Amino acid sequence: MKFKVSEIAALIGATVEGNPDAEVVSLGKIEEGKPGDLTFFANPKYEAYLYDTLATAVIVSTDYQLKSPVKATLLRSADPYSAFTAILKQAQSLLQDKKGIEQPSFIHPSAKVGEGVYIGAFAYVGAGATLENGVKLYPNTYVGDGAFIGEGSVLHPQVTVYHGCKVGKGCILHAGAVIGSDGFGFAPQADGSFDKIPQTGTVRLEDQVEIGANTTIDRATLGETVIKQGVKLDNLIQIAHNVEIGENTVIAAQTGISGSTKLGKNCMVGGQVGIVGHIKLADRTSIGAQSGISKNIEEVGKAFRGSPAQDYKKQLKSEAVFRNLDELAKKVAQLERQILNLQDR
Repeated sequence: MKFKVSEIAALIGATVEGNPDAEVVSLGKIEEGKPGDLTFFANPKYEAYLYDTLATAVIVSTDYQLKSPVKATLLRSADPYSAFTAILKQAQSLLQDKKGIEQPSFIHPSAKVGEGVYIGAFAYVGAGATLENGVKLYPNTYVGDGAFIGEGSVLHPQVTVYHGCKVGKGCILHAGAVIGSDGFGFAPQADGSFDKIPQTGTVRLEDQVEIGANTTIDRATLGETVIKQGVKLDNLIQIAHNVEIGENTVIAAQTGISGSTKLGKNCMVGGQVGIVGHIKLADRTSIGAQSGISKNIEEVGKAFRGSPAQDYKKQLKSEAVFRNLDELAKKVAQLERQILNLQDR
């Protein structure tokens, strides 16, 4: 990868201060910059590195005022962080620009495969499955019978999409993700055993969804488990049957959501959160890490923390009191002794 600074400036709509013909061959951190690197400066904590970096080019804010001369060529952008993100996406696209069908792989004759598709070695595409244009299936992926993978979606190695499940356009499923495994449904029997309840529904991922490595999303008992547009799920998350996650909600690693629970749009859920089944969370709900949610959250835009979860600020106050319980207990014991001494007089 080799680009002139002027070419990068055109890509992100930046203006150049310095040498527009300088060549960039790699991307790097500003504190580790070396000749040939392109980096960015957006956080004031890294300001000193701007003046010391050996990077060839640095993206900076349009209105940033230099305090002394810099060695690097500057690209002035209204939003340096977003501009650098756009370049990262472009670089990733170039690195992952794979097409064609590798062997050995299996594609059922009734499967529909669009143009510009990549199918890696040992991938499996079942009967009646659909791969739209530009889909990428990396090695050892499995797409079951009747499954649908939307245009431009990427399934990384060892992703499994069970039969009948649907992945929308522009989705990214990271290694080991499982879409459409059976929901956890068992009926207790008189003899103490459990009879499996058939899980006959599906999973539907809408467009621009990203699923982290080894995250599992169970198929519905009936109907659909739905992950709506723009949702981002971290690694090692469990989504149970018939759950619905609203648009642009983000969920961090090791969270578990029980069956038939519905999350609103633009929610933010921290790591290791547990959410019980059959409840609803309002739009823009924020949940702190390791919280336990056991009842409906009906008010929009509220933050919660703790287990069982309560209002974020109230929980912090409660935690402060809890940290002082030992001192409070000593004071209570001291007061009891003083009262006994007064009674003895």
